[in-house]
Amino acid sequence: MKYAAVGPISVWLPEKIETNEDLQRENPNWDMTVISEKTGIHQRHIAAPNECSSDLAVHATRRLFDEHNVDPASIDYLMLCTQTPDYPLPTTACLLQHRLGLRTGIGALDFNLGCSGYVYGLSLADGLIRTGEVQRVLLITSETYSKMIDCKDRSLRTIFGDGAAATLIQASDQPSMQHFAFGTDGSGANTLIAQHGGFRPIEDAIKPRHRHRWKSNLYMDGPSLINFTVTSIPDIINQIVERAGLEIEDVDLFLLHQATHKMLSLMQQRIGVGDEKLPIRLADVGNTVSCTIPILIRELRESGQLTPEMKTIMMGFGVGWSWAGCYWQDILG
Repeated sequence: MKYAAVGPISVWLPEKIETNEDLQRENPNWDMTVISEKTGIHQRHIAAPNECSSDLAVHATRRLFDEHNVDPASIDYLMLCTQTPDYPLPTTACLLQHRLGLRTGIGALDFNLGCSGYVYGLSLADGLIRTGEVQRVLLITSETYSKMIDCKDRSLRTIFGDGAAATLIQASDQPSMQHFAFGTDGSGANTLIAQHGGFRPIEDAIKPRHRHRWKSNLYMDGPSLINFTVTSIPDIINQIVERAGLEIEDVDLFLLHQATHKMLSLMQQRIGVGDEKLPIRLADVGNTVSCTIPILIRELRESGQLTPEMKTIMMGFGVGWSWAGCYWQDILG
C-alpha cells in the first residue's frame, strides 16, 4: 500500500501590502499599538480588486512547478480549499485545471472548510493515494477574505490577509500522516459567517451571535472563537498525541492554524509548551485562513526549524466550527 507524503510547498502573496502604519494613518482613532500586541500582526497582503482566489492559486501553483521542477502532466487530482471562490458555480478547481494546463483525465474539486481545511485536504489526499488510483495530488489553498471586509471594520481588517499555497502530495512507501482526528460543531456557525453570497434569503439567514458592528459581509465573534479553541482543541491534541504513543514532551513541534498571537499564546499555555515548540509566524502575512499551515511549514522548512523525521502535531480549527488534526513526520521536506 502507498501512503501520502507532503512534498514541496510554494506560496503566493498579493503584491499590495497593508501595514499597521497604513491603517493608523487611515484611522487615527484606532489604537494600533494595542491591536498589534493582541494580534501579533504587523502587515498583511491584500488582493487587488480584480484579483481572485483562482488568480492567486495559479501563481502559487506555477511557482511550485517552476521551483521544484514538477511536470504538470504528473498531477492526478486537484483539490482547492477556499471560502472565497470565483463563482458559486462552476467549480473553481475546474477553472484551475484549464488555466494550469493540467490533463483532462484528472479529478478536480473545491471544498469549503476555512481554517481546518488544509488538514482535511491532507486526509482526503491520503485516502485517494491509499486506493492506488492516484500518485500525485495537488492541494491548493487560496483565500481573499479582504473582499468581504469593510474598510472601517477594525476587528477584521487588522487580522485577515490574502494568499495562496500549493502543496504537492506524493505517494510514499512510508506512512507520514497518521491518527487523523476530526470534529464538527455547527452550533458555532453564528460566530464566523458571511450571510450574503449564497442562496438563503437574508431574512431567513443565520443571525450573528452578537450585534454586527460594521458593514462587512463577514462577521466574527472573536471572544467566542477563542473560547471554543482554547477549551476544545487541547483535548483533541492530547488525544492525537496519546494515539501516536507519545507524551506532550515527546512532540518536537505543534503546527497550529495561525489565527492571532493571543489565541496561540493561550494555546501554548494550555498545552504547556513555549515558542520553540509551538511557533507563531503571522506577523508579516496575517491570518490567511486555510493557507496558514502550509505557509508555516514552508517557512519552518526554509529556516531549518522543521527537519525530516521530527515528531509534529498538525492542527487546524475555526469557522464552522470545524477542526482537524493529525500526527505528521516530514519525510519529503
